[in-house]
Amino acid sequence: MNKGAGPFVAIVDDEKNIQETVSYALKKEGFRPLAYSNGQEAWDSFQKKLPDLVILDILMPMMDGLELCRKLRGLKDGLPIIFLTSKDEEFDRVLGLEMGADDYLCKPFSMRELMTRVKVLFRRINHPAGGQEEGEALTVFDLELDLKRYTAKWKGLKLPLTITEFMLLLSLGRQPGIVKTREKLMEEAYPDNTFVSDRTIDSHIKRLRRKFLQVDPDFTLIETVYGLGYRFKAE
Repeated sequence: MNKGAGPFVAIVDDEKNIQETVSYALKKEGFRPLAYSNGQEAWDSFQKKLPDLVILDILMPMMDGLELCRKLRGLKDGLPIIFLTSKDEEFDRVLGLEMGADDYLCKPFSMRELMTRVKVLFRRINHPAGGQEEGEALTVFDLELDLKRYTAKWKGLKLPLTITEFMLLLSLGRQPGIVKTREKLMEEAYPDNTFVSDRTIDSHIKRLRRKFLQVDPDFTLIETVYGLGYRFKAE
């Protein structure tokens, strides 16, 4: 792919080494990266031309990532946003997902995993809901998972999941009735990222349940097995 013709990906991070390494990786994958050192600089630029995807740090001078995320959602609700956060920023990380970020990775992170998640988000954009070929979908009771587009439906209603939430749900849904430990869920949702805590998995499961309840107030199929982990109940 021509480097100048690929999708425009913005990197907003005040760490120069993050800007440089992520930009290099994006260029190798055919994307067109542009780095910004703080939220205000990025916001001034985005009002003239929005990127196709934003990789966004939380703690930055002048305007932090949470504020920039909020402003961007006011301009375009469907703009893909991935947060980069430190391990000890769990409250801000959760708040960022509540505000509409699509996913996050903890620093230090695997560049391969970041590139995978960038590609998945573009796949979502480029392949809106439609029919699947054989092997591209998983159906469990009233749950439909599109394995090509990383989208989910419950009883025909769309679930607005992040990539991580989708991967956790896929792990649970592939083996109904089987208890998955938090360690196993971490391994399957974050295959290249070891900097994830049990508490982070619990936060994702809590949000998953809430999103199901928004479309089905009687949903109870994601079950906590105390002392072990979680399972998708077999009806």
